[in-house]
Amino acid sequence: MQDITEMETTPSPRPRLGRIDIARGIALIAMAIYHFGWDLEFFGYMAPATTAQGGWKLFARCIASSFLFLVGFSLVLAHGRGIRWRPMAKRLLQIIAAAAAISAVTWYMTPDSFIFFGILHQIALASVLGLLFLNLPPGLTAAVAVLVVAAPHYLASDFFNTPILAWVGLSTVPPRSNDYVPLFPWFGAVLAGIAAARIGEHLGWLKLLSGGIRPHALEKPLTFIGRHSLAFYLIHQPVLISLVYVFSLVAPPAQPDLRQVFTQSCVSACMANDGAALCEKFCGCVVTELDKAKLFDDVFSGKANQENNSTVREIAAMCSPVPGAGAQ
Repeated sequence: MQDITEMETTPSPRPRLGRIDIARGIALIAMAIYHFGWDLEFFGYMAPATTAQGGWKLFARCIASSFLFLVGFSLVLAHGRGIRWRPMAKRLLQIIAAAAAISAVTWYMTPDSFIFFGILHQIALASVLGLLFLNLPPGLTAAVAVLVVAAPHYLASDFFNTPILAWVGLSTVPPRSNDYVPLFPWFGAVLAGIAAARIGEHLGWLKLLSGGIRPHALEKPLTFIGRHSLAFYLIHQPVLISLVYVFSLVAPPAQPDLRQVFTQSCVSACMANDGAALCEKFCGCVVTELDKAKLFDDVFSGKANQENNSTVREIAAMCSPVPGAGAQ
């Protein structure tokens, strides 16, 4: 009798939309491609900071945006007719456990840039916050999405620079992390997905997403990946990084130029706050002056002593642009 009552009171989900699963599968394949590039960079087959700038950086942001958009869209499909609390809680616990595992593993492997709030953490939080918008007018949800995306440009404050608030995304100094997807602005993509699904529902367009794609040879694997997105996300990176590691044993990467490595790493860190041209000029100047002072090897290897550190600070100050010079 209890099971019958639950069946009568628990809202039924909409039928799965095949093209949404396929779209999710495509987003996951794109994510795997990006992570493969990161792995190649990590092992030295690509220049340092390659995946953190330019086209690779844009590629990563497009992947994250599309994936989070689909999270919001799927939230409407699963709970738009009423929140199904038991499946919701089960899925949420799976995502939280996976996010915690990612944080623990990356803390062990790369403690200086571990993933404390990556895309899985964002999905977990957004899955809860998104429930508040399921029954709001889609126009209002879309407007909030725009505000969320714009918030870091207008509300950033030193108050949020403390590590405990880094997940918010309103700090003025971006924290170091191999995958950083804070609440602002990324929750905006989830809200955009919710608004789009609600509008599509109102206009009767969701049925257009129920079909497959051609060629059919791609449909089945993409659908499978899309329907097992969490498992694919957790498995693909260990597999890829293991393959690159084995390859590195057979064909090790060429030894990089240390000054190029230092410069590219410096530019990547600098670009969090300044433009590419300014950062390239600053970092090139630092390398040149360190060579003149015969300190480059000590600085690169981390062997600089207190006296050397004072000289390094003087070099950094000398190479920094003069405040207000750009206004002249």
